[in-house]
Amino acid sequence: MLLPIKLKRKIRSEDMEQAMEYLELVGLASYRDCYPLQLSGGQQSRVALARALMQKPSLLFLDEPFAALDAITREELQDDLLRMCNMHNITVLFITHDIAEAVYLSDKIAVMAHGEIVYQTPIMLERPRRMEMRYETYFNELCFTLRQVMNGERL
Repeated sequence: MLLPIKLKRKIRSEDMEQAMEYLELVGLASYRDCYPLQLSGGQQSRVALARALMQKPSLLFLDEPFAALDAITREELQDDLLRMCNMHNITVLFITHDIAEAVYLSDKIAVMAHGEIVYQTPIMLERPRRMEMRYETYFNELCFTLRQVMNGERL
């Protein structure tokens, strides 16, 4: 987690404290002395998220960050991302091909084709997001609409 800081300057005690806070936030405090290869894919993704937050960004660009994870771990990380970004007031530009993931995480969705935005819509789901929302009518209708757009249908 501290490698980006170590590459810039000497690690300070407050850096160590902050790293431990982020590890606790993502539920990995007990893994603080592990190497990346000793962690599962989901744990590695959680560490990557915590490492990015260590830089105190106001904006995060995430390109398919959860693509290689199983469905349950992916949903857990989505909730972690929402919680941490809310806590630290971080805006995220999230790129994904997973329609349900886009709907669950977003305040606004834009669909691109051939490098241009062909459709955009606000997401009217309350915050904080809850797992049950994934099974509600509005959520599923929006997912279906986005799928139609991705198939090239004009709405």
